[in-house]
Amino acid sequence: QVQLVESGGGLVQAGGSLRLSCAASGRTFSSYAMGWFRQAPGKEREFVAAISTNGGATYYADFVKGRFTISRDNAKNTMSLQMDSLKSEDTAVYYCAARMGVIPNTPLRVGYWGQGTQVTVSS
Repeated sequence: QVQLVESGGGLVQAGGSLRLSCAASGRTFSSYAMGWFRQAPGKEREFVAAISTNGGATYYADFVKGRFTISRDNAKNTMSLQMDSLKSEDTAVYYCAARMGVIPNTPLRVGYWGQGTQVTVSS
């Protein structure tokens, strides 16, 4: 089992940057593929990015390609999402996600969720 805690959300102007972090508990972090999802008011939770257990493979939703970068540090049990060139439509609650053995690129594939962190982009 793994517990996930996000941090780094906040208010930023359009065109700005934020870096989200996800801290995981447990000694088996390196066994989990990790991902980020987001949910805006009135919308379904959607996939943003994912990363394999050793960080060798990354996956992105089309709407963040070239703007967001996912990374992980297995020695520190952390995962990050660097968000650049933010747009107002990126405003949402961002969730950290984990799944052992499967890339969590849809909500149904997620085994564990964090509590979420709010990102607000003002235009």
